[in-house]
Amino acid sequence: MRTPDFWYNKNKTVLAACLTPFSVLYRMASLVRTSGTTPWQSLIPVLCIGNAVAGGAGKTPVAISLGRRLIERGIGVHYLTRGYGGSLKGPVKVNTETHACEHTGDEALLLARTAPTWVSRNRKDGILAATVDGAGAIVMDDGFQNPSVHKTVSVCVINGAFGFGNGRLIPAGPLREPAEAALGRADAVVLIGEDQTGVLKTIDTARPVLRARIEPGPEADQLKGERVLAFAGIGLPQKFFDFLTQIGCDVIETRSFADHHAYSPQDISDLRERAEAQQARLVTTAKDAVRLPADSRAGIAVLSIKITWQDEFAVDDLLDKLFPDEPNRDEPKR
Repeated sequence: MRTPDFWYNKNKTVLAACLTPFSVLYRMASLVRTSGTTPWQSLIPVLCIGNAVAGGAGKTPVAISLGRRLIERGIGVHYLTRGYGGSLKGPVKVNTETHACEHTGDEALLLARTAPTWVSRNRKDGILAATVDGAGAIVMDDGFQNPSVHKTVSVCVINGAFGFGNGRLIPAGPLREPAEAALGRADAVVLIGEDQTGVLKTIDTARPVLRARIEPGPEADQLKGERVLAFAGIGLPQKFFDFLTQIGCDVIETRSFADHHAYSPQDISDLRERAEAQQARLVTTAKDAVRLPADSRAGIAVLSIKITWQDEFAVDDLLDKLFPDEPNRDEPKR
């Protein structure tokens, strides 16, 4: 779906107010599902990376970063995702050579570049399959609101620029659950970027807040100073467009698509025509790139991103909680 503008504009309250009764129904349905579920306990640690809002917080880059840090410790990390946007129900191990976005969804293909990745709409079945395959720990991308599996450590990711939006539940706002409920269940919070909406005031001071920022990949050097037509089908496309400006691109035009949009050859043809008319270069995100038709990717620049941490020792302390019964585990690399 395309993120509604009023979700992140507190001045546009009329439509949000009209949709609030449906938000009440949404919350009631969530509570019914949670109250009737007993979490299953995995034999291996489960690190859940999620958010309180519907898309755009940055959970997948955080999952990739934390997974890599665990791999550096010698831990056999396997990723688990429900494969949103894909047709496979799983559990199935992602093969980047044979699986396409329409099979697994875009996030699974990105995660599989770092470590073995499983798509499974039933999280318990996915964890069992990964365990049999030799996983030493599960990093679950999303699933923060899924009550079916006990999480060893849960992390709530918040984008500092957008926070909790207008503070309302879906469909009146972006929240999947009340912010206080999400924060109360989190073992730690990851705040990406500067806190521009005051979310830090809502977080219990006893709860660790890991400050992080997004940095561009090596492609930024080639894109700096270029005239670009930027397009993105992610939760908050404006984040990407603003980021291009920050790294020095001359953003001539932007095109936003729905989150997880499956690009057609006609979409790309139209974009190329617009770019050529303005003597601009097409550029998109790594998440969008895996959704491009295979024969339409030539000439489209892809800007990758990475997470950097303000306090890496705090990150290591959080990851230590995955193995509370192993005090003699080798110290992580500092």
